[in-house]
Amino acid sequence: MHHNGPVTSEPPPREILTYELFGTAVRELAHQVVDDGFEPDIVLAIARGGLGLAMGLGYALDVKNLSAVNVEFYTGVNQRLDVPMMLPPTPAAIDLTGMKVLIADDVADTGKTLEVVRDFFADHVAEARTAVIYEKPWTVINPEYVWRRTDAWIDFPWSSTPPIVNRQGGKAH
Repeated sequence: MHHNGPVTSEPPPREILTYELFGTAVRELAHQVVDDGFEPDIVLAIARGGLGLAMGLGYALDVKNLSAVNVEFYTGVNQRLDVPMMLPPTPAAIDLTGMKVLIADDVADTGKTLEVVRDFFADHVAEARTAVIYEKPWTVINPEYVWRRTDAWIDFPWSSTPPIVNRQGGKAH
């Protein structure tokens, strides 16, 4: 089949993050935090997407205290909750009393996940700031530390290929 003239249906632009670029993002975000004079007592990852960033920032900022919270937006296939829910186990908010907390996630898309986590700890912590690799223009939360701003679909290195196993039965390719 031959097409005359340019193809008009171009795929939507994608932001492709490689593991190498991820390493760059971690260092540059850490420099933003340091240049800002913020010295977190703990780095709090939003699992799963924020775990790698939180670990990298923990090492780069010499913060040994890391924790994680699980937040879930989906109840099933194409069923999105209006409000993200924090899933157990959640760190007891009292544990973070008086601490300066750096919350880490891969992307601020709607921003609602970051908002839920920030608000959950807001009354207990001395200060909470957020760091993300990517920020979308429509987010309700504007993180203090952002590596890139984009409105494109993001391919993260850890989720751009399908799982090796399929937990719903059978084996993935």
